[in-house]
Amino acid sequence: MTVRPSDLPILVADDDAAVRSSLRIFLKAEGLDCVLVASPEEALAALAEREFGALLADMNYRRDTTSGAEGLGLIAQAGVIDPQLPIIAMTAWGTVALAVEAMRGGARDFIEKPWDNTRLASMLRNLLALRRSQLSNQRLAAAHQLLNAGNAGGGAARPWISDSPAMRALMAQVELLKDAGVNLLITGENGSGKSQLAQAIHRASARAQAPFISVNMGAIPDTLFESEMFGHEKGAFTDARQTRIGRFELADGGTLFLDEVGNIPLNQQAKLLQVLEGGQFERLGSAKARRADVRLIAASNADLDQMVELGSFRRDLLYRINSVQLRLPPLRERGDDILSLAEHYLASHAQRYQRPPKTLSANARAALLQHAWPGNVRELAHCMERASLLSPQQQLEPADLGLGPAARPPAAALDGAELTLDEAEALLIRPALRRAGGSAPQAAQALGLSRSAFYRRLEKHRL
Repeated sequence: MTVRPSDLPILVADDDAAVRSSLRIFLKAEGLDCVLVASPEEALAALAEREFGALLADMNYRRDTTSGAEGLGLIAQAGVIDPQLPIIAMTAWGTVALAVEAMRGGARDFIEKPWDNTRLASMLRNLLALRRSQLSNQRLAAAHQLLNAGNAGGGAARPWISDSPAMRALMAQVELLKDAGVNLLITGENGSGKSQLAQAIHRASARAQAPFISVNMGAIPDTLFESEMFGHEKGAFTDARQTRIGRFELADGGTLFLDEVGNIPLNQQAKLLQVLEGGQFERLGSAKARRADVRLIAASNADLDQMVELGSFRRDLLYRINSVQLRLPPLRERGDDILSLAEHYLASHAQRYQRPPKTLSANARAALLQHAWPGNVRELAHCMERASLLSPQQQLEPADLGLGPAARPPAAALDGAELTLDEAEALLIRPALRRAGGSAPQAAQALGLSRSAFYRRLEKHRL
């Protein structure tokens, strides 16, 4: 398992055994591990062997108990070993000049002994938050060149954090497939990041400089399917006041992403299959055959194999779009990523709303790890945004996250339940989707709603 920055111990360097013992007890009470050493030499040896969350460094040791020279030397050499290591300088002989010298030498802060526990705890929380952000960025830069290849697809992607074993395995597959050109099918729950994965694959591929065209297949009315996908000529039908280029032509040379491909009406699936097999199409109102060189990536949260068995999805189309299937794990299976994503969103929202960044208490972090995240990464992003805006506290506690109880009354118990109309709608929609195997058109039909009305409710309730 990848070590999270929050798991890294604090290195304490002090020649006084009583001070080391006091700091060990204090740090344990704060939920932090520590490694204790008695000299600068031992501290440097420890830094050379492993990573630490921060260094608490005494300024004076037995060879020189007043000048701070040994402490300044330790700070300078520690900065060479790990330039981003947060360092707090400590001394019982504190002077303004020594504090300034320590800060110039690389310390992030300075504290006098005997220290104030509240102030030291605040220092450590702030510096560890910075450390977590720095180390997360390092891992992202080293492991995921996908996000460093530009943004040819347009739009802001979610951070592609993947410390968890499940995500590391997925990214290893992506690395092998990015330039293969085969059609890909991405499966995963709503909100897990399927469109972000598709964009990342495009940006990492040889097609990165060409267009990335995304189409929400559930949002295209049946009557406009051919016009949207293949284009039309002026006058092809009543409202065709000008020529329109379809999505296949727009994606020429690049990637065409068909999101929620299971929502394509059965009568339109044959038309899509014909284009994928023959490699050519015609605009509505034109007899001229056109070709577009596209790499197809499709995504679905529905069980397409089950839809094939039910007769609502063509088997031959599934074979065509499913050269290789990539399963994007839900957030509840990505324990190592939850805290990294949460911290990213807190920092991002602080910058967006021009507010001081908030931190997570140990209890809040535990609550995040215990939550089931039915809305996946999208739910986590909304959770962090809400907490950033509404919590008056600098350090977030579980109550600030608004995760609420894990369970709600079942739809069968609506009678007599004190629910708003919106809550009742959401309670009816969720089981309908489950019964339909995730197929939005089937769930809409079961509830007596049109597809467009059903999708409006999915968006409204963030489902």
